[in-house]
Amino acid sequence: MTEISRFCIPYTPFVGKLETSRVGIVTTTGVHLRTQPPFTPEGDTSYRLIPAEATTDQLTITHEHYDRSEALKDINCVFPVETLRALAAEGTLGSTTSEHLSMGFSQALREIKEKAAPEIADTVRKWKPDIILLTAG
Repeated sequence: MTEISRFCIPYTPFVGKLETSRVGIVTTTGVHLRTQPPFTPEGDTSYRLIPAEATTDQLTITHEHYDRSEALKDINCVFPVETLRALAAEGTLGSTTSEHLSMGFSQALREIKEKAAPEIADTVRKWKPDIILLTAG
């Protein structure tokens, strides 16, 4: 497994065309479907898969470690699922991935690095995205 530096975020410049690109969301904002189990506020290394067609009224947030006041008014500010769909509908983006991924809060960095991160990477690779939009809480 490639070691990730604490001092540098790996970055790959995008060279494709937005209008033909598939875009997915990966977030640590604690967003999930109301029908899914909530994240444990004290710390949770699990993640939730959210269908791309989910509407904002089907979504909620269980994450208490950032100011959620604006996100609770419009979840698109932390999880822009409707924004991506609109951009795809108008042809600015090619499409969205079939699902998106959300995590809650955790300081269990070893568990994230050794278990959650590899699982998330495998899941995201299966979507075959051209772009992943990362949002943080």
